[in-house]
Amino acid sequence: MQKKRIALLTGGYSGEAQISYKSVKTVFNHLDTSKYDIYLIDIRKDGWWYQEELGNDTSQVRKADFTIEVNGQTVYFDAVFLCIHGTPGEDGRLQGYFDLLGLPYTSCDAATSALTFNKRYTVAVASFGGVAVAKSMHLFKHTRIEPSMILSNLALPVFVKPNNGGSSIGMSKVHNADKLAEALKKAFKEDDQVLVEEFIQGREFTIGVYKSQGKIHTLPFTEVITENDFFDFEAKYQGKSKEITPAEVTDEWKNKIESAATRVYEVLNCRGMVRIDFIYNEAANQPYMLEVNTVPGQSEASIIPMQVRANGMDLKDFYSLLIDETLANA
Repeated sequence: MQKKRIALLTGGYSGEAQISYKSVKTVFNHLDTSKYDIYLIDIRKDGWWYQEELGNDTSQVRKADFTIEVNGQTVYFDAVFLCIHGTPGEDGRLQGYFDLLGLPYTSCDAATSALTFNKRYTVAVASFGGVAVAKSMHLFKHTRIEPSMILSNLALPVFVKPNNGGSSIGMSKVHNADKLAEALKKAFKEDDQVLVEEFIQGREFTIGVYKSQGKIHTLPFTEVITENDFFDFEAKYQGKSKEITPAEVTDEWKNKIESAATRVYEVLNCRGMVRIDFIYNEAANQPYMLEVNTVPGQSEASIIPMQVRANGMDLKDFYSLLIDETLANA
């Protein structure tokens, strides 16, 4: 049986490219080469490059049909494994391009990717679907809103974050009113839209969700305990946090978090593997959804690989499962 040709995409046009290069190493090292021929593609602003090994450009990708030349032969792909965090791999742009070419890919479709990349729209749709979310305001750079107006609608402390993007880049937790303007300025440096969200007291959890053979599955979820004021970039990627997998919770909490995660996956029409963040508020006795990551990190420090292993699965088998699901629904 001929092996399937898989384009493994990394890079991207945002500051999250540095995380993508870490993620792709894990994926590349755990893909089943007995089933698939793997071709590493680095998507950068200066071009799309096929690399025989990470960091060494070999030849450019033909964007007209997403093919490459290898040893004088044109290589067409059977599917794409997306490992790009941020634009253009997580916001629907590449998904729309591959849809036009009729090429299947491992992530959510273009519409869901674009929606979930916008934090405000994500929580709005989830809320319509019956999922608890924090009270928030959606700000635009072209429409100035004074901090006093924000504080008349939201109670401190608040989180201020770029509305599009991830890895907590440009994000702040604001405890005092006189710090809000500075936090808004920081967030607007990263994006033309900003989300200001009320802080919810509680324990933070994050859960991997995926689809296999048409059914939605949840992974053993993780409690995140950070040394910093919140789960920021340093906590996520530089060891300033403690992750407990599986989280130590009651069966009631476990069922509620898994149920909420499954509901989010359904309501947002997700595909492939996603990671959903929650705060569990004990007073309300329910989880509040924070955001959805449609291309979650896969580096050795990332949470999804930990959850896969906690589920008794090998990463090679898990990645094969995601590719096979993609091919089956092409």
